[in-house]
Amino acid sequence: MFFRKPTLSSTESYWGQIDRLKNKIESADAIVIGAGAGLSASAGFTYTGRRFQDNFRDFIRKYGFQDMYSAGFYPYDTLEEHWAYWSRYIFINRYQDAPGDAYRNLLKLMEGKDYFVLTTNVDHCFQKTGFDKRRLFYTQGDYGLWQCSRPCHSKTYDNEAIVKKMVAEQENMRVPSALVPHCPVCGAPMSMNLRADGTFVEDEGWHRAAERYQDFLRRHDGLHILYLELGVGMNTPGIVKFSFWQMAAANPKAVYACINLSEAYCPAEIGKRSICIQGDIGGVLNELPAV
Repeated sequence: MFFRKPTLSSTESYWGQIDRLKNKIESADAIVIGAGAGLSASAGFTYTGRRFQDNFRDFIRKYGFQDMYSAGFYPYDTLEEHWAYWSRYIFINRYQDAPGDAYRNLLKLMEGKDYFVLTTNVDHCFQKTGFDKRRLFYTQGDYGLWQCSRPCHSKTYDNEAIVKKMVAEQENMRVPSALVPHCPVCGAPMSMNLRADGTFVEDEGWHRAAERYQDFLRRHDGLHILYLELGVGMNTPGIVKFSFWQMAAANPKAVYACINLSEAYCPAEIGKRSICIQGDIGGVLNELPAV
């Protein structure tokens, strides 16, 4: 499926697309939101520029890092330095709120709607903003969880209290050795619960969320569904983008909508039932109620 070259949105005007999307949000039997990094970036969770410089000036000076994300993969000499970096990283991206209104405006649009969220984001902005936890599936992990790095078992551990302690007590780009986390079962160093390689732990919470998502899709099969994709790129397209294209193609009553700063397009096969808006997600979400 989808062997033809993807096509950009129709020649419909920007405001025409906004109006059409608003109508589909209002008329849909159900809405499946697929969210990627672009949504959080629009809300202010940027990983470069001033935000990166203000929080990691010492690491930038020592190592010449260019962005927050790639610096997380650097092979630091000690676990004390590793967790000095990662505790700050977790603190500002998981335990602080996004400064922009993108998530709040999206939540307002979903009031009274039958929706479910599938996201590759790991910052939990949806839950922090007030989205129903039972309607969220974080497929790629959570900045707020640790797991055994081996892993010797499939349990995850909340890290909020220790991360905040690491941030408060670190000196000279190192946390106290006593705060370095180790697996309570085998003693191996703990690692982030992020899908970076084959060691990613899918714990009980992950599997329950996956089941709720599949149940939502089953209950709305064949109905007028809006697949609303927000800020999804081509890093892991199979999780949201490609699955939304396939489900929209299989259901003639479905509508696919994509809002993306630079990659708003769809396959020709579903072009007549698609809305592709190229622009800032936060701006579009802010404008929707006014149409």
